[in-house]
Amino acid sequence: SSLSIKNYCYLCSILGDMIKNILIVGAGGALGSITRYLITCLFTHLAICSELAIFLVNIIGSFIIGLLIPASSNTLYLLMAVGFCGGFTTFSTFSLDFLKYIMNGNYIIGFSYIIASIVFGLIMVFAGYKLTS
Repeated sequence: SSLSIKNYCYLCSILGDMIKNILIVGAGGALGSITRYLITCLFTHLAICSELAIFLVNIIGSFIIGLLIPASSNTLYLLMAVGFCGGFTTFSTFSLDFLKYIMNGNYIIGFSYIIASIVFGLIMVFAGYKLTS
């Protein structure tokens, strides 16, 4: 009986941590998405092309996620790298994944990842467009 109570408490602890982490990532994601939207609105209001806004968002997001690499095992990383940068841009995560391959000496996998992501991403955007037009 005490073993099942102990297991139950352990499970509650794990679920509690998971829920806390989900809320942290969600809060960061909301802030990132809102920030990207506001930057795009600002560029539109200033009559600057929106593509430049997205380009800058991608570059800034990549820089932020690079700053956060040393914090990869704490709450700040969940909030800012996974959450904020995930909502702000997915390009930053793509860049980080490539860097991890290169840092581990997996050059062929890293460059294959870049090429496949871009090629298949473009194919899927075109396919989605064709399905709806």
